[in-house]
Amino acid sequence: MKLEKATFAGGCFWCMVKPFDQFDGIEKVVSGYTGGHIKNPTYEDVKSGESGHREAVEITFNPEVFPYEQLLEIYWQQVDPTDDEGQFQDRGPSYRATIFYHNEEQLKKAEHSKQELADSGRFKKPVITPIEPASVFYTAEDYHQDFYKKEPEAYKKDRAQSGRDEFIEKHW
Repeated sequence: MKLEKATFAGGCFWCMVKPFDQFDGIEKVVSGYTGGHIKNPTYEDVKSGESGHREAVEITFNPEVFPYEQLLEIYWQQVDPTDDEGQFQDRGPSYRATIFYHNEEQLKKAEHSKQELADSGRFKKPVITPIEPASVFYTAEDYHQDFYKKEPEAYKKDRAQSGRDEFIEKHW
């Protein structure tokens, strides 16, 4: 079994774990930080917007069971791909949606899926989510891992206030 990694930023990482964490072929979903310029960032470093990092999830998956294309389908349905200023209630550079590719095959598939979404006419504004090479992924603090399982009430409250579910319902 050859496992691969996929890395996606989509605003608050608390809301990005559960959509991927429920399928056969998904081995692990980790909350963390990537894409920035400082080593070993903390949550406060990233939240400040000064580190260049984005909150992201790193997914370890078996592509024979759950192909990368399916991860992309799930990803697009979790974000507003027309918003470059953050995602939903979370604003600023650390919350920008981004696909981080790990190899040329992922790059091609991500570009293709982005173009298909843009061509679909689903959104009135342009699909602008960047696709960037993956860099060092720093695992977030323990209290951020599996937040939806550890703190279900706080997770539900935060998600309900975010506007994410209303957006998803309207567009998908």
